[in-house]
Amino acid sequence: MAIEIRPYRPEDAEVTADIFRRAILEVSIRDYTPAEALAWADVMQDHAAWAARRASRPTWIAMVAGRAAGFSDLTKDGLLDMMFVHPDFQRIGVASALLAVVEAEAIRQGHARIHTEASRTSQPFFARRGFRVLSQGNASVRGETLENYRMEKALLRPEPLGTQPTQAVL
Repeated sequence: MAIEIRPYRPEDAEVTADIFRRAILEVSIRDYTPAEALAWADVMQDHAAWAARRASRPTWIAMVAGRAAGFSDLTKDGLLDMMFVHPDFQRIGVASALLAVVEAEAIRQGHARIHTEASRTSQPFFARRGFRVLSQGNASVRGETLENYRMEKALLRPEPLGTQPTQAVL
């Protein structure tokens, strides 16, 4: 299946909120208790606040066969704040395609690294893609405590054209 990544549009607010909620309640539920998952999934009940948050930073939508399959974003300080994939599109490369766009944008913005607070569910994905765990922690969400991982990845910046590594003279 071809995965197309495009910029977020205001009309994507509802579909991204649905992806967020379904990914937690149908995928992350395997790694969290039902109470934890429900508290997490319900954190963005205010649709106006959700739409404002999405529009406040670069956000991308992954499309597969004309359907929104996932989304991700990047804050000004290099935080990959959200990356969620719809349950119907798991394990086909959606998250990898989104991460490639996030990393390219982070490099374009001049970041030497990106960081995230990964869930139990997403931590293995990020680890396989070069992120390292800085610390394990907990997030308090609507009365529940959810384990997460602060992770970061150093970004490789392309060498400017015409530059050559210099050789030291001893």
